[in-house]
This record gives sequence, C-alpha cells and structure tokens, in this order.
Amino acid sequence: MELNKYIEHTLLKQDAKKSEIINLLDEAKNFNFFGVCVNPSFVKLAKQYLKDTNIKVVTVVGFPLGQTTCESKVLETIDAVKNGADEIDMVLNCGKLKDGEYDYIVNEISAIKTACQNKKLKVILETDLLTKDEIKTACELCIKGGADFVKTSTGFVKNGVGAKAEDVKLMYETVHAAGLGVKASGGIRDKEAALKMVEAGAVRLGTSSGVKICE
Repeated sequence: MELNKYIEHTLLKQDAKKSEIINLLDEAKNFNFFGVCVNPSFVKLAKQYLKDTNIKVVTVVGFPLGQTTCESKVLETIDAVKNGADEIDMVLNCGKLKDGEYDYIVNEISAIKTACQNKKLKVILETDLLTKDEIKTACELCIKGGADFVKTSTGFVKNGVGAKAEDVKLMYETVHAAGLGVKASGGIRDKEAALKMVEAGAVRLGTSSGVKICE
C-alpha cells in the first residue's frame, strides 16, 4: 500500500515559522505526499513552492474552534481559494450541533461549499467532543450541506485522542453511499495507526508524522 498517497502532511502549530513550512514542503516533495495542510497565512507560499508538482495545498477555516460566524468562515474560504488553496477543511460548530440547530449547520456547510467554487470541502467534526449519535448526525448534515469529506479532528482538543478507528468506521458507514470520503486526523503517529485508519475507511490521513510513517 502506498501510504504516501493518503497523507496530507500537516503543520498547523500557531508558532510555525516560515523555515518549518518550507521544510514541510520539501518533505512533501521528497515523499510525494498527496498534499500538505497549512494555516491560511502560508497558502500562497505553499502554492508557489509546489507549483511544479501535483501535491495539493489544503488549508483550514474556522480553525480550531469552529465558533466563528458563518460569514467569517465564508470570507476565510474566499481568501484561501484566491491564494491558491486546492481544498478547504472547515471546523463544524459543535455547539450548534449539540443545541440541535441542524439547519444552521447545513446552511453553513452549503455556504462554504459555494465559496469553495470547485474546490473540495472537508468538515472537521471534532469527534473527541461528540457522542456516537452526534457523530452520525453530523455526518448526515454534511451530506445535506454538500460537503465532499468528513474529517475526525483538529488535533487541538486538550487531552483529546484524535482519530479513533471506531469513529472512522462509523463515519465511513454513514457517508460512503452518498459519495463522501473520510479523512482521519489527530494522533496518527506511526504506520500501524495509519493502516488502522485506512482499514476503517479513511481515504485521507492528516498527520505531522508522514515522514516517519513512510520511512
């Protein structure tokens, strides 16, 4: 199995320096990863640096809390696409989900998908904060909103586990028939963990340990 083709090589730390991002991009080139995932301020740099490759530039919106307004997430998305982002990973508003404001969530996903133009949209559910029923409901709302992927985690929840194979399997079983993919992200630090996620149904892996996994 070519795990490099599943990996979105990730660096989203708030203190990430330009030199670290360039190192990430060089590693992505060396291992021919599917993509890189960087914060919005580095999208333009990443797109320029990877211009002669097929490596996708992925960025985040409403990150990491998901509690910004729909309007601000839409503006972030428009800006990211303008700067060269190939895919957008937005954070679901977990509070709205828990309050049962399902129309809000569907409308927000739909608005951001429109702002993506023809770019793929992934919705980060933050599974560490959700029950199994809430994960399933969130996936169903992502289908209704027109998302392309559901994603487990930001990796920023304090004491959170991140991606769990059982959650990935539940997400896969909920969205697969509707044509959505699953991205496992958070806590995937070795080849064994990566393989478990793929076996559970993930077609993308968000990890900062891509080099270790592939070596």
